[in-house]
Amino acid sequence: MKGKNLDETQSFSWVDYIVFVFMLAISGLVGIYWGFFKKQTTQNDYLLGGRNMKVVPVAMSLVASFVSGITLLGSPTEVYMYGTQYSYILGGIILMTIVMTQVYLPVFHELKITSNYEGGLQAVVWTDVIQITAMVGAMALVAVKGTIDVGGVGVLWQRNLESGRIETPNWDLRPTARHTIWNLFIGGFVYWLQANAVHQTMVQRYLALPTIRDAKWAVFLFCIGISTLYCFCLYCGLLIYARFHDCDPLQTKLAKAKDQLLPLLVMDVLGDIPGLAGVFVAGIFSAALSSLSTSLNSMSAVVLEDFYKPFFKKRLSETQTNFLLKGVVIVLGILCLALVFIVEKMGTVLQLTMTLEAITMGPQLGVFTMGILIPFVDATGALVGGITGVAAMAWWCLSAQMAIARGYISHPHKPLTTEGCSYNFTRVETVVTESQFVLP
Repeated sequence: MKGKNLDETQSFSWVDYIVFVFMLAISGLVGIYWGFFKKQTTQNDYLLGGRNMKVVPVAMSLVASFVSGITLLGSPTEVYMYGTQYSYILGGIILMTIVMTQVYLPVFHELKITSNYEGGLQAVVWTDVIQITAMVGAMALVAVKGTIDVGGVGVLWQRNLESGRIETPNWDLRPTARHTIWNLFIGGFVYWLQANAVHQTMVQRYLALPTIRDAKWAVFLFCIGISTLYCFCLYCGLLIYARFHDCDPLQTKLAKAKDQLLPLLVMDVLGDIPGLAGVFVAGIFSAALSSLSTSLNSMSAVVLEDFYKPFFKKRLSETQTNFLLKGVVIVLGILCLALVFIVEKMGTVLQLTMTLEAITMGPQLGVFTMGILIPFVDATGALVGGITGVAAMAWWCLSAQMAIARGYISHPHKPLTTEGCSYNFTRVETVVTESQFVLP
């Protein structure tokens, strides 16, 4: 690194640790307040915030719920390795917004259900508001300070343009192409629609708003917010290359894995200013915590509505219902914490998880769409169609992964060099040997 000791570049200061702990403590205090001091006496209060929440906090919560650490770390890496083709998925987000507000949202809001699998949300929403603020603030800090450090937007653009990372839409019709306008726009539209229209964590927030008009506004604000955050992530990918254009940190092992590229940039850009690196890392953790808190709250709704009520005749009191919901959250939270120690040993689990999600989300969207637009189809038809869809997607996705693993399909990355490195290193010849799939 120019002008810096390598150990200093990759190390937190005590101020960073304090800021990091403080940011996470704020989220914890919000949860404690809503859980123990602000009474949520009914099931409706706990799961849907009494259906009386405000549009802006819910929209911010929607963005925070959808964005994960995978998005914040994976999207910049995608641009650094493969260019800006991935950015055209934003067109799918816009199309999703139109379809969601006109087709799916009115149905769910009119039914006023708790779990969209039928036919303590305040704590989660306000925690999400804090966490999304930290996320956006962290990405903005890196983008602004990093751009200044590399010499301005002009320098950043020129370096990426010369390396071929600034790309026009790829209209290739081959299914083996890594990213094209077709799979990004159409496939992105299906992915985002599934995540918003039939995903419990998202639908639950739309239902927390009092009117359909408020819910539609939340969708529009979600579109704006998620697009803005994605633009920050993609811009940071361009910034990583502009900063390391002549000394690739993957080949020098300054970054030991691709998902360390953005944290490396952060320490390089913000390391001289005490506390700012801590804010960024807190933002990454906030993304993970937001996804986790959202999933736990939504899972408690699913357990109550889709597992307890259909199979147990005993009607629970409000006190018993609250005890069940919070108990589910505690048990699942402990289980997730325990699984961390297993997941960290399984290097391929991330790729496997993404593949499994691709297998299920298409058929799931198809079944819900059929229920909304083709109501005369009976349960048997829906079951057969769903199973057939899952089987077809499983064959398609797993065959593609096997083809990539065997080398039948390869996607070379953009040019990288170490010619300008000013420190000693042992060169790694092969940076990437297989295609990387980035989850939207």
